[in-house]
Amino acid sequence: MRIGDWLAGTDCVLLQGSLDTWVEEVVYDSRKACPASVFVCIKGSTKDSHSFIPEALAAGCKVLVVERNVSVPSDVTVLHTVNGRLALALLSAARFGHPAKRLVTIGITGTKGKTTTSYMLKKLLEAAGKKVGLIGTNGAVIGDERFPTANTTPESYVVQEYFARMADAGCDCVVMEVSSQALMLHRVGGIRFDYGLFTNLSPDHIGPKEHESFEEYLYYKSRLLTVCRTGVVNRLADHYDEIVKDADCQLHTYALLDDGMQAEADLMGSQICYASDHAFVGVEFLLHGKASERVRVGMPGRFNADNALAALAVCGLVLEDEGADEAVRGRVLSALETIRVDGRMEIAYVSKKCSVIVDYAHNAVSMESLLMTLRDYHPKRLVCVFGCGGNRARERRYSMGEIGGRLADLCILTADNPRFEKNEDIIKDIETGIAPTGGRYLVIPDRREAIFYALRHAEDKDMIAVIGKGHEDYQEIEGVRHHFLDREVVEEAAKEIRAWNR
Repeated sequence: MRIGDWLAGTDCVLLQGSLDTWVEEVVYDSRKACPASVFVCIKGSTKDSHSFIPEALAAGCKVLVVERNVSVPSDVTVLHTVNGRLALALLSAARFGHPAKRLVTIGITGTKGKTTTSYMLKKLLEAAGKKVGLIGTNGAVIGDERFPTANTTPESYVVQEYFARMADAGCDCVVMEVSSQALMLHRVGGIRFDYGLFTNLSPDHIGPKEHESFEEYLYYKSRLLTVCRTGVVNRLADHYDEIVKDADCQLHTYALLDDGMQAEADLMGSQICYASDHAFVGVEFLLHGKASERVRVGMPGRFNADNALAALAVCGLVLEDEGADEAVRGRVLSALETIRVDGRMEIAYVSKKCSVIVDYAHNAVSMESLLMTLRDYHPKRLVCVFGCGGNRARERRYSMGEIGGRLADLCILTADNPRFEKNEDIIKDIETGIAPTGGRYLVIPDRREAIFYALRHAEDKDMIAVIGKGHEDYQEIEGVRHHFLDREVVEEAAKEIRAWNR
């Protein structure tokens, strides 16, 4: 197309050349430049891509989008923009034919719960008969295909490319995690989400190369409610009034109430209880909407009841807008009972003897939250299998050791991703944290052997938590990634145990 046909909605001003220049591709990496491509120059925190203009021109690029004046041959079309990242987002949308218009778009933000809630919502919509694409921390999902992503929310060009592939594959909806960085850096620029979900807010991502302050973090998080048509917000979220202050959408709220709590919201849940038997480990709550009904969620913990309620709130609005009947609603509610999110409180094995949970918890805060949650199920023993990553802060090892010694009945210390450190040195640091607690522990350096040991020696009503790697399907040793997925190893161990019991 003519470059002029891609400029609608942008602030691009022609400095030289012609708007009739033919273009086929948008690039923001000079190594991908080619004839008929537009090279969008961005001044980042560590690199300024204006310095790579000669490489782009050498590759045949004839159109530049710049944030400052540049000197290039007269046959090159040059467009000026105030913000290269926003221009990249808008040009990328145009390059792929504005695919968001062909999908129901749902964006999810919040400090915690984005990944789990996005997978829950995907499953609920699929139970309602929708074909759903997903973009987030665990990658992009289109049908049966999975693609890795470098960030929770990829760069704007990649977002638009995935949207186009989803629409072409027949997807009705896309559910995506929208990080504060994505909103700050215009990775979702030009997208008017049909629904925007805000789960919760607490201090995070504050520091170098992230946000300067909590106030800035809150500001960019809340921007989602200025770029969606319908907003859904946790009424009990900290800083709720500040979150919704600038909302430019129709607002709906939800709230999960603990005993004795009072709140007003459009959709509410209450009477939370923790359920565990030989066939099910999860949480239940009473849903108050058009009718009161009991909801079972096949993932442990109060926070997963909160995530489920958030997913139900958004799914309910989507179905209401489309006039879905009660039969569809019934299928949606029952879908939560068998929900599973890879590596996030994932029930990997349940038997009359024990249950095994795989989780990504890899720092002190997430480990403490997970173990305290599992304590609510009153296991006979809480066994925790974990290690720590190499070439990371040693303080994390001390604190995770202390938490394991204090909250688990038995810790099995093993390898995580040792990277370029010796596994035995990492384990010694974890032991340093455990020692003052007096907690029981074993050292089994090989992670596969550690998981097998935990299942082979399980006692009646044990709960085993295998943590730290979650959905990761590799183990990194000396710079080499070897295939390793905790869930698969748990399944192998369980298969062995079933064979013994025949």
